[in-house]
Amino acid sequence: MPRRSTVHEQALPTETLIVDNGAYTIKAGFASTTPDSTNCHIVPNCLARERDKRVWVGDEIETCRDFGEMAFRRPVEKGYLVNWEAEKAIWDSTFLDTKSKLHCDPNGTNLILTEAPNTMAALQANCDQVIFEEYGFATYSRHIGPSLNAYNDIQHLFGASARGAQSSAIPAECVLVIDSGYSHTTVTPVYKGRPIHQAIRRLDIGGRLLTNYLKEILSIRHYNLINEEHLVNEAKENILFVSNDFKYDLERTWQSGSQARNKRKPEDEANEIVIDYVLPDYNAGTQGYMRPHDPSLAAKVKKMGAMANPGGVVEDFMTLGNERFTVPELLFNPMDVGMREAGLPETVMQSLLGLPSGLRPAMLSNIVVIGGNCRMDGFMERLETEVRQLAPAECIVRIAEAPDPIKSTWLGGATLATDPTALKALQVTRQEYLEHGSGWVSRIFNKTITR
Repeated sequence: MPRRSTVHEQALPTETLIVDNGAYTIKAGFASTTPDSTNCHIVPNCLARERDKRVWVGDEIETCRDFGEMAFRRPVEKGYLVNWEAEKAIWDSTFLDTKSKLHCDPNGTNLILTEAPNTMAALQANCDQVIFEEYGFATYSRHIGPSLNAYNDIQHLFGASARGAQSSAIPAECVLVIDSGYSHTTVTPVYKGRPIHQAIRRLDIGGRLLTNYLKEILSIRHYNLINEEHLVNEAKENILFVSNDFKYDLERTWQSGSQARNKRKPEDEANEIVIDYVLPDYNAGTQGYMRPHDPSLAAKVKKMGAMANPGGVVEDFMTLGNERFTVPELLFNPMDVGMREAGLPETVMQSLLGLPSGLRPAMLSNIVVIGGNCRMDGFMERLETEVRQLAPAECIVRIAEAPDPIKSTWLGGATLATDPTALKALQVTRQEYLEHGSGWVSRIFNKTITR
């Protein structure tokens, strides 16, 4: 029998903490009367161990200067929070440390927490238990992350005038959210703020797989970087782009000299694919960066080894060509590495087929893209082109990137928190958890029962 609480119902706290608990970073901050992404703080969601065995927790890693052979332990695997021991260490450092910008008293704080679509019930129950029994938050609401984007001003992304403050907490009627993050890529149709579960689709390709694939390629062609996750991840963010003409760009990297110049499009003169990426030097405190490829310098380095720059500092660099666009091509053609999955445009159409036919045109005309992968050059153009090719000719296709694709989900939660009445309807108090148990809480969050 669930325990009965003798505590009388009290007024809800006025302070609300929104936590978008991503696999790569935690986006967290307190709600305000006017939602602003500047109130959102980004915290690395990992424990990191240096070569000398020192362990960095959460945002402590921002003060680290030597990432060589650093090992990372992440509480979120494949999009799901599976290691609360590690996560609790990060949360304690972030939310309970009095020196932290996000310090709070859980007993006097409302919590809005995100989770991945289709999270297993056992993981949800474990999460509820930690929130109420370990931390003791006053109230708590658990949301599928992409669904919070419906509370943002969706129509403003497509050119409409900004909505008024009186309607700020009203979710968009129809929005199709594509979230391409670190662990995976999901397509989530959201109707009036509620995800349509049977139409949610997942592509098991995200930033982590792209980083690992790039590590393998670079380790074979250039240097052994298998143990340099941080270095390769930074390189990935700097150099990758999505090709809008894959075969043509592949030919450009194969051809040389006059043959390449004869087939080059005029607009490509200032947009060379082949570049040199200078590796970071942690001893000297220099960051990695890319620069235009210099064939004469590359040939000289092959003979002489590492080269000194004009300042006298020895630098190592890699000459990169088709690696820059063949890696992100996996998002559109997973079969390139033998994954039996549809590409992202096809996954979008599969999601639409899981919806009632009357909702499909509205979803196609309100597609919002979030997540770190959408910031790659060429990603949005390629996605829109291929979705238009697959969509019915009579449907209008509108695709927009969120103004801040990393903090967009957090901003949606902050917008929801501006309406106490709407928030209260979605929250569960600690008293209710103690009275009814985790199973009842799960049914409330899944909308299978109402209070």
